[in-house]
Parts: sequence; structure tokens; C-alpha cells
Amino acid sequence: MQAYWEMFQSMDTWMQVFWGCAVIGSIIFIVQMVLTLVGMDSSDMDVDFDGADTMDLGGGISLFSIKNFVNFIVGFGWGGVCFAGVIENKWLLTLVAVLVGVAFVLMFFFIKKQTKKLEHNGAFQISDCVGKTVDVYLRIPAAKSGKGKVQVSLNGSVQELEAMTEGDSIASGQKVKVLSVVDGSTVLVK
Repeated sequence: MQAYWEMFQSMDTWMQVFWGCAVIGSIIFIVQMVLTLVGMDSSDMDVDFDGADTMDLGGGISLFSIKNFVNFIVGFGWGGVCFAGVIENKWLLTLVAVLVGVAFVLMFFFIKKQTKKLEHNGAFQISDCVGKTVDVYLRIPAAKSGKGKVQVSLNGSVQELEAMTEGDSIASGQKVKVLSVVDGSTVLVK
């Protein structure tokens, strides 16, 4: 450990800053990742500077958050460390490190937005069937004198519901339109 500390002290200030950001940012990033994997990430801990949601980018992604700050620091630090051997000018190196940090934040936004697209509420709501065209599965008796069955394809799943009609009986295999919901498991069709 002493050898690492001596090596760190022998670096110029620019490299100390880059290495400090890279190592400390990476440690915090790993801790955040582990907490996220075990479900203890406390939903981003967004920072609200002016009391309004002006910095919210939509979909629960905020521009200023602890995670974004850590992502920037990790990108900035490792960008500076990795490009130090290639770029001699310290100011240009710092600019490149900042751009790498911004790229890390943008990459986080992209991944977060793509992950949000995977969220889906698979709960079936019978009210979502109103206005849909469905298939008659079992004959529906005329004038609400009994119940038949229809099959509804909604949100990637097929549901079987009881159905009634006010008109003439409807044979199996026919297409009908759902007019309204009668109760929690029955629809009125035409």
C-alpha cells in the first residue's frame, strides 16, 4: 500500500486529480451497483435545485442526480487516466476527460430509457376491452337471456370473458364489438 501512495504522490497534480476521481468514483459506482442489484438504491435520490421539475428529462430520469454525478466523475477520471499518455496538453486532456464524463452520463440516460421501456403492467383491466373487436368463443344468447363467451387479445395476452347482447343471438366464431362492461367478468357486445 505504501508503494501505491508513494507512486500517487510522485504524480503531478493533474494526474492526481484524474486518478482520485477514477478510483473514488469507481468505488462509489460499485457500491451503487451492488445496492441497486439488491434493491436498496432508494430510487435515484434526485436533487431539485429550484423547487420545480425543470431539469426532469421525462420518464423518471433527472438531469441532476447522485448517480449522474458519479457516472460523470468515473468517466472524467478514467478518461483523463487513459488519454494521459496520448495527449500532452493538460487543458486538452481535461477537455477530453470532460467529454468522456458527459458521454458516460448520456450512456446512462440511454440505458435508463431503454430499461424503462421494458417496464410493463401486465394486469388485465376489463375496462380496456371497451371499443375492441373480439371473437365469440361460445354462442351468446339473444336479448340478455343468458351468457356466452368471448376471447379478448389485449396487451399480449388472451382473456376469456362472459358476454351478453341486447340483440339477436351471436354464433361462435363471429366478430363482435365490446360496448360496455356489465360487471367484473362480463361485457355487453354488439
